[in-house]
Amino acid sequence: MTRDYIDINDFTILVETANSDTVTIDACSFDEPVIAVAFYGSGNVDLAMKYGKNEKRFEYTKGLALSFYADEKVLCEHTVAANKPLECIVIATALRNLEKLPNEEGEIFSSMLNELVNPRDHYVEGPSFFMTPEMQHIVDAVFKNTYHGKTKMMFFRSQMTALLSHFFGQLAELKTETINPLEREKLEQARNILSSNLDDPPSLSDLSRQIGLNTYNLKKNFKELFGLPVFKYLQNQRLITAHDLIRGNKATVQEAAWQVGYDSLSSFSNAFAKKFGYRPSQIK
Repeated sequence: MTRDYIDINDFTILVETANSDTVTIDACSFDEPVIAVAFYGSGNVDLAMKYGKNEKRFEYTKGLALSFYADEKVLCEHTVAANKPLECIVIATALRNLEKLPNEEGEIFSSMLNELVNPRDHYVEGPSFFMTPEMQHIVDAVFKNTYHGKTKMMFFRSQMTALLSHFFGQLAELKTETINPLEREKLEQARNILSSNLDDPPSLSDLSRQIGLNTYNLKKNFKELFGLPVFKYLQNQRLITAHDLIRGNKATVQEAAWQVGYDSLSSFSNAFAKKFGYRPSQIK
């Protein structure tokens, strides 16, 4: 397990990774009340927020951007396993620092995360959604960076500012309050089905039947909830998974393409280059 703590202005940045062959609990807490946004990378670790007798669980975190308020009584637990490694970036600021944040960031937090600025419990969950490709690209870059010292600090400062900008920009566009809880649950089910069947996904009509939601609402509200159309999301997950397989030496380029559902190596390579800016053969 590795944890990097970096202070930038009045933000504390936590960059954490963990791998384990056996099921392991990685727990942490905060020294004072904070407002935070957590971004989960290519790992798919389980998350539990525990406070008193209450508990909020997240069983699918890969690609999740989650905002929350937490005080000293909240315990944040990640369940790390062989197939569920941890890649997490947390950008946090203490409540007392909101008015001191530069570039009107405090005002943005107060207006867009009002329920967190004025919490009614030890833990309050704010807006959450699955990251856009631009946000995922930043998160991937953070976990792959090789900088040190002042250069690393400069790199982190630029990336964290960009990540927060994308987060609030996406938050402003998404209006998920129009999606009722039952429909949201069905859309989560659709996302899980796609993520579990990258090599042979169902058609849109089959997916619609499986979750019990008509095709129109599936297409419209999937994009509203997750920020991407259904099969754009599928393509994105395919490429991220293939990248992880190749980078971790778990598959060759050809094997990775097949495992995520690409029959044509050239189509895979072109899509990969369009997303990441380099060919799969260039991964080191």
